[in-house]
Amino acid sequence: MTLPRFKSITFLLLAFIFVLACDSAEDKKGRFLLKGNEKLNENDLNGAIEFYTEALKIDPDYFDALYNRGILFQRLNRFDQAVSDFSSILEQNPGQVDALFQRGLTFLDDGAYYKALDDANALAKSDPNNWKNHFLVGLVNEKLGNHDKAIAAFDKGLKLNRKNSDLLVNKATILYYKKDYSAAIKLLEEAGQVNPEEANIYNLRSMIAFENNNYQEALSWVERAIGINAGESYFYNNRGLYNLFLGNYESGLSDINLSIKQNPKNVYALRNKGIYYFFKGEKELALRYLKEAFDKNPEMEMVDDFYRKAQSL
Repeated sequence: MTLPRFKSITFLLLAFIFVLACDSAEDKKGRFLLKGNEKLNENDLNGAIEFYTEALKIDPDYFDALYNRGILFQRLNRFDQAVSDFSSILEQNPGQVDALFQRGLTFLDDGAYYKALDDANALAKSDPNNWKNHFLVGLVNEKLGNHDKAIAAFDKGLKLNRKNSDLLVNKATILYYKKDYSAAIKLLEEAGQVNPEEANIYNLRSMIAFENNNYQEALSWVERAIGINAGESYFYNNRGLYNLFLGNYESGLSDINLSIKQNPKNVYALRNKGIYYFFKGEKELALRYLKEAFDKNPEMEMVDDFYRKAQSL
């Protein structure tokens, strides 16, 4: 009689240990996720990634860790790794719209515009009542130079969510490209009422002021943008350009170099560095940077003009 009882107790004990082991693994990956989130709150992005990675060693399909790590890879311009994480989520759940949206944004940031467009169109088709999906379609078409398609997409988004500063600012950006500055400013004023802490409003206002040769006004607007978001490389590049036109050459170069350090792919910063050397009368360096910028984006404003001017130095 004792042997069956012993077997029963052993079975229950093993079952209890098994449950504890399962709970332990679940708890452990959850603790790594929480530690990663704590590091994120401390703005230690690499530390957060390390903890999310530890969680994924326990459960490679752990959605929260994959998604959070993908976002951080994206923010750190580690685009291939970000795409890999979002794609891993989509392999498990092809209908996961947040991962599809973020992968589309990552493709966009990495310059893979047609891959981004595929994700954007898939989102807009699957859920046409979500403004974010039309927003992504607009962003990709903006990068592809399809301005009318971009405006149409932003307008679809605005019909769903009129009080959205992202949609308003990005539509205003297209109007800026079309040189319809008054219409762009009107939208930016509307965006400012919706979200006065949106730094891109003031950056775009600075760009419009620069186009109107109001360099001091442009500088004031971009300073406001930097005051809200001090981590955006394009803002420093613009401030650098405005300072060049105001004759503050060394301050301008300092901002342009900072922008290049933050984002080496910013060809506008290469152009602006060429403009700096033109103003300083250094022909060889001016031509080098302006040619590099032209080769990468021959449609960029001012690059051809200053390249020709530099040849005459």
